[in-house]
Amino acid sequence: MTEGKDLQQNNHVLTIPSVRCMLALLSCALWGAAFPSIKIGYEWLEITDVGGQILFAGYRFFLAGIITFAVGCILEKRLMKIEKQSIPHVMGIGLLQTTVQYVCFYIGMSYITGSKGAIINSASTFAAIILAHFLIKGERLTLRKGLGCIIGFAGVIIVNLGGLGGEVTFLGEGMVLLCAIAYGVSSTFLKMMSHRGTPMAITAYQLLFGGALLIIIGIAAGGWITGFELKSVILLIFMAVISSVGFSIWTALLKHNPVGKVAIFGFSIPVFGVIQSAIFLGEAIFTLKSLGALLFVSIGIIIVNLPEKQNKTGF
Repeated sequence: MTEGKDLQQNNHVLTIPSVRCMLALLSCALWGAAFPSIKIGYEWLEITDVGGQILFAGYRFFLAGIITFAVGCILEKRLMKIEKQSIPHVMGIGLLQTTVQYVCFYIGMSYITGSKGAIINSASTFAAIILAHFLIKGERLTLRKGLGCIIGFAGVIIVNLGGLGGEVTFLGEGMVLLCAIAYGVSSTFLKMMSHRGTPMAITAYQLLFGGALLIIIGIAAGGWITGFELKSVILLIFMAVISSVGFSIWTALLKHNPVGKVAIFGFSIPVFGVIQSAIFLGEAIFTLKSLGALLFVSIGIIIVNLPEKQNKTGF
């Protein structure tokens, strides 16, 4: 997005601060709801094996791809397509952002609380910033951003204090951290290839490809999900909508606003995740450790997203 385009769009309804704030927070609240939703889905469908967990993820994201594709076709009033030369790149994004990321995420979330998962997963923001410094021209890692990363990761450490004596596991916290790193890598690559198609087209096709791979992997690993009832079907649809609607809102906001004015709301994702985990899972959040972790993560993300002064230099 260029400065000229921003000036042309400065009268759009999405540039109104109150509208931008409400829609950005709605998008973040939807993403935060994924943490308790996954735990509830495991319980309702009695999913205990790795194959079933991956298959459950595949159902969600393949359905999200269908929804995103349908919404995109309606909004663009045409059948969304991507150029043939872009197919390998989109498939690569789907493999990394959907398949690899959520294999790690769904396995990890079966071993840890929704609150802890929400906070650890916020490391994806810092992973993206650090990688962008090396791979994308103009995305410099400034002193301010570096300080934000340090403070944010301090929150990740705080939430694990007391568990370092054996409670922290690779299949739990380790998998969620790998998920965050995978998201950071895929976000950087996605920005690098954003010129290869519309955001919704790229997202729809990568979700369909990545979701299909998750289904195949889940079945190959012996996954089998039965016992779907009305409430579990509604939950699955809701989880798919989290991905499709949340992304659509976020993309529209980024189209009509400077990135910094939208990205700053990302600090609320782990906050929403922890709050909703407390509401729907009964997890305890009002402890010094949890509140301290949320505070550090939130401050870190806010600092990272503050606009840099023009005379600031990277390092």
